[in-house]
Amino acid sequence: MKICVCIKQVPDTAEVKLDPKTNTLIRDGVPSIINHDDRSAIETAIQIKEKYGAHVSVVCMGPPQADIALREALAMGADEAYLLSAREFGGSDTYATATIVATALRKIGYDLVITGRQAIDGDTAQVGPQIAEQLHLPQVTYAEELEYDGGDTLVVRRQFEDQSHMIKIKMPCLITALTELNPPRYMSVAGITDAYKQEVKVWGFDALKDDLNPEWIGLKGSPTNVFQSFGKQLRQAGKVMTGLSDEAAVDAIMAKMIERHII
Repeated sequence: MKICVCIKQVPDTAEVKLDPKTNTLIRDGVPSIINHDDRSAIETAIQIKEKYGAHVSVVCMGPPQADIALREALAMGADEAYLLSAREFGGSDTYATATIVATALRKIGYDLVITGRQAIDGDTAQVGPQIAEQLHLPQVTYAEELEYDGGDTLVVRRQFEDQSHMIKIKMPCLITALTELNPPRYMSVAGITDAYKQEVKVWGFDALKDDLNPEWIGLKGSPTNVFQSFGKQLRQAGKVMTGLSDEAAVDAIMAKMIERHII
């Protein structure tokens, strides 16, 4: 059984700054980590490997420094790592990113693909399902529990608003994992040492060009354009009105609601 886990390196901070000219995140000087949901996806794959002997490949699209995230995945117990990095990939939206990652997955091969539900720096939850569509795979999103008995099917408990769905799905398939699916393990000292002895395979545009249309990737191939981005604004303190009678207080509240077009 071959499992491919798709991960992303994201900024390790809630105080993300935005470039007002490009509408993109300013990553310089900000430490990076493996996206939280993706760590759960790695753990899930490793647990299947330990019980049933699967081979786990980890794939990350990003700049050269994403090598660190891939080596962390190797230190957790993954078998091999692929970094998809090229200038041609820059500016890709979720659709173009899914196109690039899906092309790499076809080349690597898979029985099961696991991704995180969404990345904390984008929160779109689109890339996993788009990869599944590109690969024509059945998919289950928002997985919070997964059962596997070594055959060719999985039983997935899918979180859905105030309830859950129990879904049986046949492989090959794609699952998007919630952080709750499996708490990730810590890296061992031996695992870290071994991870830096292993090769992280770097695939640029040339490695994938036979199956990748340059018109479908990067800024040119991205149908989504960010018109404007801005940081979260703090709400101003409300106005406290004191000394009013009950009737006067109701009139004042109604007047404010009418002024703001609430009623």
